[in-house]
Amino acid sequence: MAEQLIDKDIIFQRAVELAHHRSWQSFSIIELATALNCSMSDIKCYFRSKDDIAELFFDRADDAMLSMTSANSYFTLSVDERLLECIMCWFQTLAPDKNLIREILTYKLELGHFHLQAHSITRISRTVQWFLEVSGREHKGICRTADEIAVTSAYLASFRFFLLDQSDDHKNTRTLLKQLIRKISRTQGWVSHLYYLVS
Repeated sequence: MAEQLIDKDIIFQRAVELAHHRSWQSFSIIELATALNCSMSDIKCYFRSKDDIAELFFDRADDAMLSMTSANSYFTLSVDERLLECIMCWFQTLAPDKNLIREILTYKLELGHFHLQAHSITRISRTVQWFLEVSGREHKGICRTADEIAVTSAYLASFRFFLLDQSDDHKNTRTLLKQLIRKISRTQGWVSHLYYLVS
């Protein structure tokens, strides 16, 4: 039994502190338990693995992005502007821990980590679905499929750029993402026209 009260957020915060002090790969769950003065079983009640702890970074980015919709001003934006702001909010939530995010993703992409890579694909798909929903993209049929593929590509390309972007407030990432979204809109218009002609 833990000698102090712990919860998901406390465990996560202590894990982040340990990772910043060393690296994400270097600290162990047993070290985390020792730092929290609890047992490994106590941690397992909240996280099944170290990778589950890492996933909380992305859960929090999802939550921050979804919270944007509570602002009245959000709905005065165009669909493309909403998409831009949603993805940038997602990035900015991760910004304070960007070095750790790079370490985590590098670890996931290592040869042999197929289970982590499969989980990452599911995570990407789920996050993109939220982007589509909260930005109000209402394409149907083949147009929705094409839009989903395009948004996923823009998100991943800008995410990769963001991880190395040193510009103030990630302005270069915003510029790139804005260009990619404009390209999606132009392509979507062409796809919609083609779909109309063949249907």
